[in-house]
Amino acid sequence: MSDTPSTDRGALPDRSAGSAAFSPLYQQIKGLLLQSLDRGEWKPGEAIPSELELAARFQVSQGTVRKAIDELAAENLLIRRQGKGTFVATHHEAKVRFRFLRLTPDDGKPVASGSRILDCRRVKAPADVAALLELRSAEAVVNLRRVLSFDQAPTILDDIWLPGAVFRGLTAESLARYRGPLYALFETEFGVSMVRADEKIKAVPASPEQAELLQVETGSALLQVERVSFTYGDRPMEVRRGVYVTERFHYRNSLN
Repeated sequence: MSDTPSTDRGALPDRSAGSAAFSPLYQQIKGLLLQSLDRGEWKPGEAIPSELELAARFQVSQGTVRKAIDELAAENLLIRRQGKGTFVATHHEAKVRFRFLRLTPDDGKPVASGSRILDCRRVKAPADVAALLELRSAEAVVNLRRVLSFDQAPTILDDIWLPGAVFRGLTAESLARYRGPLYALFETEFGVSMVRADEKIKAVPASPEQAELLQVETGSALLQVERVSFTYGDRPMEVRRGVYVTERFHYRNSLN
């Protein structure tokens, strides 16, 4: 099977263009798979076609498809299940659910978590938030605030901003009824899958308000994490600013 023809389900770029920036064929296939994921052709939790079927669809070798899928699996966008196939990752699965939560107990023991919504309202986007979400100045956003507790001890205070046009219908009442992770709610109710994030981290002293909500002394050292989360196509969908109590926890990351 040739690795050069295009396909009517997503044409490959012309390989004769002679561009120095030409990407390997498996990267092009990866891009086409991402387009299908972005369009919702395969929903979170659903199986994608087999490597053989995708090879026929894109008119490339099975090995080329496998290499593209390997990269998407390494990025936690797809999940391979032995003997069952390859599935679209979903935030309802534990492997993906905690992908963006990097706070880990120092002793390594599992902790029981809980979430308390403090506020959820539609507001005009602050200028810095609008810029990060690529919105027009003062465009509507949903702003929600919550406290995450571990073993009933308040540990994380999150301020979250979401594009108002995308998250219509997200209210304090709907959040109060929901018991799962937020990203799973975004995925199920609003069709938004968070697939990657950029973060900035620094130490800050607790303000009086933060100290009261997190039950620490004013001026106590907190870890501040600002995250911009993206869906397919590198479209920003969330700005999250959290402060973390790290007396019994550390922030864990893997660098590849």
